[in-house]
Amino acid sequence: MFERENNPRNVRSAEIVAGLASYQEADSIDYPTQQLSGGLKKHYGDKTSVIINCDNNSPDGTEEVFLGTVTEVPKIYITTPPGILGKGYNFENIFRKMLELDAKVLVCVDADLLSITPEWVKYFIDPILNDYDFVNPLYSRHKYDGTITNNICYPLIYGLFCHNIRQPIGGDFSMSKRFVNHLVCKPWHRTTEEYGIDIFMTMNAILGGFKTCETGLGAKRHKPSAPKLGAMFIQVVSTMFLTIISNYETWKEATVIEQPALFGLRHMELPQELTIDRSAIEKQARDNFNQYKEILERVLSPGIYADLSHMFSSKGIDINTDQWVTIIYDMIAAFKSAGDRNNEIVESLKGLYFGRTLTFMNKTWDWSSEQTELEILAQAKVFHDKRDYLISKLEE
Repeated sequence: MFERENNPRNVRSAEIVAGLASYQEADSIDYPTQQLSGGLKKHYGDKTSVIINCDNNSPDGTEEVFLGTVTEVPKIYITTPPGILGKGYNFENIFRKMLELDAKVLVCVDADLLSITPEWVKYFIDPILNDYDFVNPLYSRHKYDGTITNNICYPLIYGLFCHNIRQPIGGDFSMSKRFVNHLVCKPWHRTTEEYGIDIFMTMNAILGGFKTCETGLGAKRHKPSAPKLGAMFIQVVSTMFLTIISNYETWKEATVIEQPALFGLRHMELPQELTIDRSAIEKQARDNFNQYKEILERVLSPGIYADLSHMFSSKGIDINTDQWVTIIYDMIAAFKSAGDRNNEIVESLKGLYFGRTLTFMNKTWDWSSEQTELEILAQAKVFHDKRDYLISKLEE
């Protein structure tokens, strides 16, 4: 869905498209734009390329900053109509324009990146030129940056889809024209048009049998989003649950974990520092649990609900891994049965998500990043070990 396009150099075709999806990124979009241009000229100067900013009609001057950034590579600005907000809408516009330009490769990065270098362009594009269809990022992040990834997205991709893709909603990707054509023909839910787009792409790459890989990028430094309460949680989790349920027959027979090929850097840099307020996370957990107790009692296994009810009425929240796996699988089954009221199922999960996040932080607070990564992998393996529990619930 687009309202207006600004194409100062009248670009009509390109072999490579670099995309930036944005909303109110005037203070940051110039840097990744410069780095994309530098990488495209350095590594693919023999190919035609363009940088496209697909924006949600930002009122802060994002368009002016983007088009005013000095680059050798031409630029196009596209916006959704006023009031149409969502990362997925921006990706739809990027996909549409890429196909219109007949490009063979698309690389998309976050518009708030502080750590992107010209080499990222090569790390993302080389796999596509080597016949891969979709490339997920692999970078070092603070152990508490990406709590939705660590506790929900990664373990479900690992446990149900049997792919060890560490950053399925990392925000930065590359893809082939073949895969883009596939995506635009898939049904998009409302939440896919928002923050659900990243997990939608990763899941459909696996489900569609496309050739996927990861690329090492070092550290990711950006405006951190962890852990926050709000629209992102609802949109990502809803998209994921919908995709799991609607593609049940495709993933249920998978058993062996597939390890994607790795391009780019093998060495991970020190991650970005974060300030974490555990007391605020605990308050969010308790407030949400108390608000949705009746729904949770109805949809969770009786033993699990009894444990949680006792836990949240006491001083200590401690949701262990086995409990967490059962909670998520109970919630997916409840989501399937909820029909038009499935949004309240995801809303009721937020408090438990914060409770699990707090439990994980308390356990790993003094651990190194390497130790914490092993714990995240161990949790994902439990999701895989207990996948038959969800399969039985979905077949009831």
